Amino acid sequence: MDAVLGSSLPVFVFLTVLVFGGFGVLTGQTLAEGWKPISAVWAYSLLLGIGDRFLAWGLAGETLLAPWGFIVHTAAIAAITATTYRMAIARKMVNQYPWIYERFGPFHWRERTPPRG
Repeated sequence: MDAVLGSSLPVFVFLTVLVFGGFGVLTGQTLAEGWKPISAVWAYSLLLGIGDRFLAWGLAGETLLAPWGFIVHTAAIAAITATTYRMAIARKMVNQYPWIYERFGPFHWRERTPPRG
């Protein structure tokens, strides 16, 4: 399992998913609130991945320059950040333009159909 994750399972779950995943949630919401493009999500996820790798090395003694670990951890953080970003954008579109759009699932919106009558 260590070879796949690039670190031990407890480090991955606690540090990457809980701590840096939480940072990813906050980052995704903030970027969506500022109407930033999706490319900003990838850039910030890369920075969070670097921070995650550094703390995994500093706190848990994991290998600092482990390319596979960096890729897996950053991908997990990016997935959390992008999911939160998309949910926040969908919520923002519906809340800001309720006369034009309606919710269509947690990640999407659609144009309102005019009432017939």
